Amino acid sequence: MEKILVIQTASTGDVILLTSLLEKLHHKFEGARLDVLVKKPNHTLFVAHPYVNNVWIWDKGKRKYMNLLTLCESIRKERYDVVFCVQRFFSAGLITLCSGARNRIGFDKNPLSLFFTRRVRHRIGRGIHETDRNISLMEGMWCDKAPKPRLYPSQRDFAAVSRYKQGVYYTISPSSLWPTKTLPVEKWVELADTAERDCMIYLLGGDKDMEVCERIRRESSCDNIMNLSGRLSLLASAALMRDAKMNFCNDSAPLHLASAVNAPVTAVFCSTTPDFGFWPLSDDSLVVEAEPKPSCKPCGLHGARKCPRSTYECGINVDVRKLIDRL
Repeated sequence: MEKILVIQTASTGDVILLTSLLEKLHHKFEGARLDVLVKKPNHTLFVAHPYVNNVWIWDKGKRKYMNLLTLCESIRKERYDVVFCVQRFFSAGLITLCSGARNRIGFDKNPLSLFFTRRVRHRIGRGIHETDRNISLMEGMWCDKAPKPRLYPSQRDFAAVSRYKQGVYYTISPSSLWPTKTLPVEKWVELADTAERDCMIYLLGGDKDMEVCERIRRESSCDNIMNLSGRLSLLASAALMRDAKMNFCNDSAPLHLASAVNAPVTAVFCSTTPDFGFWPLSDDSLVVEAEPKPSCKPCGLHGARKCPRSTYECGINVDVRKLIDRL
C-alpha cells in the first residue's frame, strides 16, 4: 500500500481547495494511505473526512521553527512513497525534502524545487483555477479536469446548527485576512436591511471577526439578525451554509467553504480578481465586482493591507443592488 502525504500549511481557503486534489488522489490510488499536513485550525476540516488517514499539524505559534524541525523528523520516520508539496514556500519545500520520499513533487516556484523529483510549472492567471493548478501536480499519472473541492461535515456538525435552520435564512461572512478584500461595513448593513422581514440573517466568522459582525448587527435595522462569529467550527459553518438561501462573502475562506458543500454563494471581489483562480465553484454562484474596474485593480495577489491610493474604489464602488438581487 502506497503512503502519500500532501502538504498545504497556508490559509484556510487554500486548504479547502486542496480537497479537490485529495478527491482525485483517492480515486486514482484507492488503496493508498492518504495523509495531509496543515496548520491550526485547519486540521479541523478533516475531522470526518473519509479519505484522509492522518492529519499532521504544524503549530506556527510559539517555537514555530523548533516545531517545524520536530515535524520534519517525525514525517521522515513515516517513509512516505510520495509527497505532494502544494505550496511555494521554503518551509513546505524543506518538509518535502526532509521527508526522504522516493517521489517528491511540487511547483517550480518553490525555492527548494531543485531537490524535487518532479517539478511542475506554476501557472497563475489566464482563468486557471487553483484546483486545476493543484491537479497539475499529477501530470504523468492522471490529469483530467479537477473535481470540485469537497468537505464532509459530520452529523454532529449538522446537529450543532439545526436550531438555526427553522426557516429561510441567509449568511453573511463580512471579513477577510486582507483589509482591502473586504466590502465596506455599511454595504453589508444595507444588504441586511433589504432582506425580507420573515427570514434570518446569520453573521459568520472567527473569533477575530466578532467586532465587525457585531457592528453590522448593531447598525442594521433588521430584527432577525444574529452574530454567530466565533461560535461555530469551520465544518459546522459549512453545514449551516449548505442549506442557506444564499451565502454572501468576500474573496475569502467562506467562499470556498460554500464551494466545498455546493452551497449557493455570492462573492464580492474588491481588491483582487477572479482571474487569479479563486472564483466560487458552486452550481449557484456569482462574482460581484466594482464597475467600472479601477485601473489599480488588482493591487496584489492577496490585495493589500492598505489601499495604495487611499481611495478604496474597488470596495466603495461595488453596487449593493447586485447583492440584493440575490436575496
